[in-house]
Amino acid sequence: MAKYKRSSKIVTLNMNGPYGFNSAEIDHVVTQKSPGNYALGYTKDDSSFVVEYVGRSDKDVNQELKAKLKRKDKKFKYSYASSPKAAFEKECQNYHDFGESEQLDNENHPDRPDGTNWKCPVCTIFD
Repeated sequence: MAKYKRSSKIVTLNMNGPYGFNSAEIDHVVTQKSPGNYALGYTKDDSSFVVEYVGRSDKDVNQELKAKLKRKDKKFKYSYASSPKAAFEKECQNYHDFGESEQLDNENHPDRPDGTNWKCPVCTIFD
């Protein structure tokens, strides 16, 4: 389970994995066409997962993961979401919990889907 200590708070991704980051493994484990979330990274010698990038799909997390295969990550974790809004909110939470742009490869705060006025559950970026 990926954990990261930030300001005396232990956080977790609450995702399945880690799995090898390749097309065959994605198809083997991500079998539902569903909104969802993912984290890309690697495992250390002690088997702990290091988060390098967090993301989401509003429609199909399997296809979104495959679209990221050009990255050189070794492992991924994923979870399904009950809705695009739930995926957006979890991506925001993961982005903040795991170090934002300072510690993640994510260059910017997650965008909300076009046509929505959803708010980040952590910060006031969209206020």
